[in-house]
Amino acid sequence: MNKIANQFTSIEQVADQYLNPSKSNKTQPEQGASFAEVLKEKQKAADVSEVKFSKHASMRLSTRNISLSDQQSERLEAGVEMAEKKGIKESLVVVDSLAFIVNVPSRTVVTAMDQNESENNVFTNIDGAVIA
Repeated sequence: MNKIANQFTSIEQVADQYLNPSKSNKTQPEQGASFAEVLKEKQKAADVSEVKFSKHASMRLSTRNISLSDQQSERLEAGVEMAEKKGIKESLVVVDSLAFIVNVPSRTVVTAMDQNESENNVFTNIDGAVIA
């Protein structure tokens, strides 16, 4: 295409560019997945692989001076996966002497405690338990 001072030199060039986009499609990006599709895929991948801690659970961990090692975190995630496979919705997951109440569908730890701190070792509002 010959352009003179950023103007088309003929009407045919204008027609070719705007009426026949298949010939001059070089400047447009390739069609791929939409932003919404990519975002949904990334969120789905993140949801499946990660166990999150609610604000309440994070505060409990902090006030009770509980920290998880990498191995304990992996065991917690494995326990949540086992609970999910069994169809448990609210689970007690026990890792060593630590107890976690987990909302399994959202993969979110609701609260956490050291088993030694619990007075009666009574856990309510759960429909299953996993010892990981």
